[in-house]
This record gives sequence, structure tokens and C-alpha cells, in this order.
Amino acid sequence: MNRGRSVSGELHITRANARFQQWQALLGNRAKRQRAGEFLIQGVRPISLAVEFGWPVRALIYDAERPLSTWAKQMLKVAGGGRVAMSAELLRELGGKDEDTPELVAVAELPDDELSRVQAGPSFLGAVFDRPNNPGNIGTMARSLDAFGGKGLIITGHAADPYDPRSVRASTGSLLALPVVRCHSHREVLAWVAELRDQGLPLTVVGTDENGTPDLADLDLTGPTLLVFGNETTGLSAGWRQACDTMARIPMSGSASSLNAASAATVALYEAARQRGASRPR
Repeated sequence: MNRGRSVSGELHITRANARFQQWQALLGNRAKRQRAGEFLIQGVRPISLAVEFGWPVRALIYDAERPLSTWAKQMLKVAGGGRVAMSAELLRELGGKDEDTPELVAVAELPDDELSRVQAGPSFLGAVFDRPNNPGNIGTMARSLDAFGGKGLIITGHAADPYDPRSVRASTGSLLALPVVRCHSHREVLAWVAELRDQGLPLTVVGTDENGTPDLADLDLTGPTLLVFGNETTGLSAGWRQACDTMARIPMSGSASSLNAASAATVALYEAARQRGASRPR
């Protein structure tokens, strides 16, 4: 039985063949994402941003059973990679939502984990997320970083995968609009920081902790700043605590002793953006 056929240079998949199963595995298997060097992008905004920011798209998979919107036709026209017409039933599985069939799902190439992708200058604002457990929190942090003018997100240690579909969805595409780099340990990041400082960039590394001092708002965050946020349960590693120039806290008056890591990042990034906005000449 023919499970996939090529028509006019496009691949048509109507049954679960090996190619479909390979893409399906990208949804929940990190090792297979790494081995294949690719991940899935779902949703209108994430796919649009992937194309806008020049991500290498290996394939665009579309619903073979319904007329496509103007947006979908445009994406198929301008994005690179192959074109795959797929049955609605199979495409629904790749879309990650049981009740809805997406118009498009993109298969994109994983980027290199090189800190050189993070461009640091006098107005640099970046974030480190140390050993995150939850891919959704990575995506939310990327979204906040993008919203408040951040230029890069660095993931350190044994961590959830930023290219997990849950992370990409939570970022609403922001993960595709700024560099996200994975590092095995804090030492790689500190070597990068030292190199930048040797080049004359006065980069300040600010850790966040409920017992830190001073209050975050009392720090000057208008210069080049790297904010560091810890694991959702255990906080920052001992290595990061020793490496940060200062450990600051977000003051709270309620019964909660701490914030969710992604929420803490949003507050800290807003404060940095607020200070920078206030410091601009009017």
C-alpha cells in the first residue's frame, strides 16, 4: 500500500509512513530531536516569526484536505524547504491539539549552541535560566525577554529542552525571535562574560534569590546586564551563586515566599526595561 507519494515535486502523505513517524517523534523525544537536528514549529505566529527571522525550514506540512488561507499560501511561497501535503488526521497529531487541525506545521533546523550568537553591546540585556525543569517556563521566559528588549537567553546545566513544542508554544514564537543557547555548565557562560569584559564591555551578572540583597529596584540595571534565574525548585546552583556580581531579591509583601521562575524573570526584566526607559533623554 502506498503511504506517501510525490506529486509535482511535493510529497503527499496520507498514511503513517516512516517520514511521518520521524516527525511525530519530534513532539516528545528530545534525543530524536537532537539526532535529527530538527524540531517542530506549531502556530501562526511562531511559523511567521521563524520565516521572518530566517530560520532554516526543512519542510512545511500543510492540510491537503481544505483550501488554504492567504497566510498559509504566503508561507508556502516564501519559506525554504520541502512542501508536504498531509491528511488532516495525521496533521492533527503533529499540531499538538487533538480537536484542531492546523493549516501548517513547520519542521525547522536546530541552531548551533554557540554563545557567539548572542550579540552583547552597551545596551545588552540578557538572561540565564539555570537547570529549568519545565519547558513551558523556558518559553514564557523567552517571551518576557523578547517583550522587554532582551537580546539572548542562555540555558545552563541539566535542563528541559527549549525546542520542546511546549516551550515553543509558550513563547508564542519569541523563542524564534532571539538567540537561545544551551550550555553544559555555568563555566562556559563565565568564560564568555570574561571575554566580553576583556573587550571593554562592563557586563554585570545579577543573580536573583528570595534572600538576596539589595532589592532589585535599588540596582542600576541600565548598563549591560545578564540576569540569572534558578531552577523552579532549588534555585540557583552554588556555582552561579558564587559567580554573580550581586544577588538581588524581588520584595514581596504577601504570604508567598517566592515567585515562579518565569514570573520572577518577567518582573526583573520589566524593572530593567523601566530603568532604561526612564534613563533615556526626553
